[in-house]
Amino acid sequence: MKRRFFCLLTTSLLAFVFGCSADGSAVESDPITPEGGGGGSYTKSSESKVAESSSSGAEADSTQDSTASPLQRLSEYLDMVEVPAMEFSKGSAKYRVSAFSIGETEVTQGLYREVMGEIEEWLGENHPVFNVSWYDAALFCNALSKMAGLDTAYVYESVDTKGSLTNLSVNYAAKAVRLPTEMEWEVAARAGTTTTYYWGTETASKYAYYAQSKGPVEVAGYLPNAYGLYDMGGNVAEWTNDWYAAYPTTAQENYTGANSGDYKVVRGGGWPDKAPALASAERDKEDPKYRSQKVGFRAVYSEGF
Repeated sequence: MKRRFFCLLTTSLLAFVFGCSADGSAVESDPITPEGGGGGSYTKSSESKVAESSSSGAEADSTQDSTASPLQRLSEYLDMVEVPAMEFSKGSAKYRVSAFSIGETEVTQGLYREVMGEIEEWLGENHPVFNVSWYDAALFCNALSKMAGLDTAYVYESVDTKGSLTNLSVNYAAKAVRLPTEMEWEVAARAGTTTTYYWGTETASKYAYYAQSKGPVEVAGYLPNAYGLYDMGGNVAEWTNDWYAAYPTTAQENYTGANSGDYKVVRGGGWPDKAPALASAERDKEDPKYRSQKVGFRAVYSEGF
């Protein structure tokens, strides 16, 4: 099923903007330096395929075109946007993030049901999936990888009675679908901007669904950022791969967070949050078993690092 949405305005409205605070005043933030071109997108076909989740390497779907690239195969299910390699600063430390591709929208209920076969609370095909734990999101990524004939990033022994994945590790070298690292999420959200919010001094409500009381709405109902990514602020907040911890103070290459922890990093702010939670650098944390109507996720494809 086609899930692509189009901009309401041209992306030229998004270029060269200045930052703003929650009340709309100008605020500067961390500089970001792109090392490649701008974002580009892939369009998926209307066909759908169903496959089972797995805890380790996946076998290619026999119906997949063996000559198609991994991104072309993945594009049958999910619209992806290319994000160029970036370098940016946090405090005194510089972070470099390799190029990757990320979902144009948050994973929808329609896609989640297509891949996993069930939805806890159905709102509609194009609503973002929610009430999913971090572990649920990881299982989805593995299952979608298998459907597209890719490797899988999450390796584990079993799923325990509480839904946790035992002896879990993430294979960042795999050509696979996974959750974004916290730094991947931030460079995707900023889309080359250095402002507090990726919409600069524009009216926040044009770009984000926030400070609401009625729950999430359909994805891509607001203007995208300069890379063409929708709802990077608001609607549902988004799981990232990283354990929550203090940032390193030395230079980092493809930083993947702490080795362990009690909470996973959540980014972007959700529909009930106020404007400050939507800032590109703002971070939250939740137990990986946490499920809520305000938290969903976005998928990433990487060639590995």
